[in-house]
Order: sequence, then C-alpha cells, then structure tokens
Amino acid sequence: MSSTSRRTFIQKTGMAAAGGLALSQMPFSSFAGVRKPVAAADKLRYGVIGCNGMGWSDMRSHLNMDEVDCVALCDVDQSVLDRRSADVEKMRGKKPAQYGDYRKMLENKDIDVVIIGTPDHWHCKTMVDAVQAGKHVYVEKPIANTMEECNLMVAAAKKYGKIVQVGQWQRSGPHYEQALDVVRSGKLGQIRLVKVWAYQGWMKPVPVLPDTAVPAGVNYDMWLGPAPKRPFNANRFHFNFRWFWDYAGGLMTDWGVHEIDIALYAMGVKAPKSVMASGGKFAYPDDASETPDTLQTVFEYDGFNMLWEHATGIDGGNYGKTEGIAFIGNNGTLVVNRGGWEIIPETQQKDGMTAWKMDDVPDQRPQGNALDLHTRNFVDAIKANDSSKLKCGIETGSIAAINAQMGNIAYKTGRKVFWDAASGQFKNDAEANALMKAKYNNGWTLPKV
Repeated sequence: MSSTSRRTFIQKTGMAAAGGLALSQMPFSSFAGVRKPVAAADKLRYGVIGCNGMGWSDMRSHLNMDEVDCVALCDVDQSVLDRRSADVEKMRGKKPAQYGDYRKMLENKDIDVVIIGTPDHWHCKTMVDAVQAGKHVYVEKPIANTMEECNLMVAAAKKYGKIVQVGQWQRSGPHYEQALDVVRSGKLGQIRLVKVWAYQGWMKPVPVLPDTAVPAGVNYDMWLGPAPKRPFNANRFHFNFRWFWDYAGGLMTDWGVHEIDIALYAMGVKAPKSVMASGGKFAYPDDASETPDTLQTVFEYDGFNMLWEHATGIDGGNYGKTEGIAFIGNNGTLVVNRGGWEIIPETQQKDGMTAWKMDDVPDQRPQGNALDLHTRNFVDAIKANDSSKLKCGIETGSIAAINAQMGNIAYKTGRKVFWDAASGQFKNDAEANALMKAKYNNGWTLPKV
C-alpha cells in the first residue's frame, strides 16, 4: 500500500480504544511477547523530536499501543539518540532512523505523527513546521515560552487541519473528572478562591558551574536554536533548562500549566482581569538558576481569585500536599491532586450544635495510568480525524500556558498588570506587552502562519 493511501486509511478509519494501561509498568523485554499483529495499513508511524525526558516518556506510552510504531528519533545529543534507539529496539525489535536535524526528519513522508519533547523555546517552531509538513503532533507542555508563540501554534493547527494534543495529561485522569463534576454541581457553594500550588522538596540548589567546551556528540548550536547565543554550560542543558528564562519559565510554567489548566477548566474561564505576583530567589539566592524559587501569584477572574504558589526545597504545601488544586467554597473545599481528591466541609451552628454544611468525602484514589489514557485519547482522535475528541487540544493547552505566562510577566514587571481581552493586550503597559513577544536569534525566525 502506498504511503498516501495508508495515511488516508489512518485518517478515516475509526478504532475502538484498546486496553494495555498495565504495560507501562512492564520491562522492555516483556513487550515482544504481548504484541498483537497489526496490518501495515493500520499503523501510525511516529517520530520524536527531543528524546531525553518527556519526549521518551510520551513515546514509550504510545508504544503500549499495538498500532503505533516509532520509526524515527531526532535529538541534538548523539548519546541520547543511541540510548533511545536501543530502547525502541528492545521494545519492537527494530531500530528507528536517527536524525540530528528535525527538518530532515519532517521530510520523511512515511511519518504520520511527531512527538515534541524539546525544551520550551523550541516547541513553537517545531510544532508549526510539523503541521505544515502534514504531521499530527503531540507537543509537551507548556506549549511555548511566550504568549505570541502560543497564539501562533493555535493558528497553525487550525490552518493545516492536523490533530494536536498537548501533554497536560491530568486532563485524562478519571479522578480529576470525578472531582470536577462535584465542583460544577454547586454542592461546594459559591467558590470564591481556587488555590493551585507546587511545593517541590526534591529541588535542591543548582550549583554554579563554569562554562565548558561542548560535550562530544552534542550539536549545541542546534540546541540553542532561536535562544540567545551563550557559551555551553551544563546547568542550562537537558533537565535544568527549565530554570533559565532563555528557554523556559520556571515552576510557574513547568508545573503551573498542569494545575492552572484543571482550575480554569473547572471554573469555565479563560483569561484573568488582572494578575500580580511576588517572590524571588529566597531559598537559594546564590545558586545558578534565574527563575524564582518562591512565588505567589494572584489572578483575578469574574467572581473569584486564583492563587498560584510554588516553592523549591520544601514539601509543606497546602492541605499537607506537595501539589494540587483546592476549590474553596462557602460549604466546603474540594482538594484534588495526582494522588486523589477529597472534600473538607465547612461547619455551621444549628440548634446549638456544630454541624457540617455538606458531607465530607475522604480520599478518593486515582485509577488507571493518566498518561496512557492521554496518549490513547490522542491516537483515537487521529483515527477518527476529529480534534474535538481530544482531552487537551492545542487551544486548551494555550489557555493554561498563556495564563502562566501572564504570571511570569507580572513577576518580571514587579507590578499588577491588567488584561484587555478584546485587544489581546495588557492595558496601558508597554513593558508587559513587549514581554508577550518572542525574540528569535541566530538566524532563526518566528514561524509564519
């Protein structure tokens, strides 16, 4: 079957959701024995751009599905490419093709789907190029490093008609949906405050390191891409890129999009009226990171406020939980996080007795693997060629990312900023509006849609 007819078949053929959530816990050697034969015409062929962290976690989750194959990997670090190629071979018995330049990989017309697991500053360019090349895309969160790029990505998905899922996989967790049904039911009473937080005790100081030569096998110029030119420093490479403004937005965007997404989804809002933020490097003032290790951000919406908090090096978050979302109502508070959800009722005096305003609900534990459910949802949407089936499409992902970026903009300006939804800009604030824009360097240019 030709590539064209195969892709047409993939787009038009519906497929029932398969099981296999338990496979994510199995060793690579177990996969060969449980594979089900799938006709070549039914296969979705994947390429991965950025294979070290979540890019590989996402690909491995997809490989739990028999109709998915990994045929190509792209990374700027040859050691990562070799390691992930070996991983794919263990799972599927065949090594994927290797690429050092994602543009070359996108020329491969046999690739149907691309996973983007690069640092944040690369998400927009690679995603837009991928949909322009006719690929469906699973892009990691936050979808971009600026508000301007978020809007471009939404426009690109719409223009080219491709299925784009964002890796905010909490959207596919059944226990989150159960909790949000309660929030929307009105049983909590008027919700006046939503708290969202991430207290990350595992995060220790980033040690100050000298610049060094680029490691062997690393294409550092490609890694920098549109980011400002700088000497190589191990602190800025691989995982720790998250804590430097050139490439990402710190915990506000890294964890924030997950929690903010659930909060805004439950409350049915998209953009705040105002944002103010206060924080800084209070825990580790002399370490190498740039983004704040301690931050409180207040978002004002119609009828309620949302408070974002993060802190590194400590786990003492709200309600004894390191991360989560709390919907605080007149009758009670619902707290949900990756470990489950519960209701803490308010009390009242009734006939001289203290009584609860609503029934308490003790911890409700999660079921299933939310990442595997999320990737399954993506594949089902591709098979149906219907983006409306996505749990977290690109527009949904953009809402969370844009709100988080607004929090960082308020922090950077050091003042309360006011949003004008009609104009899509901050009111009377040239500095804040300038921070919405992307600045591409080193000959790279912002995608055009």
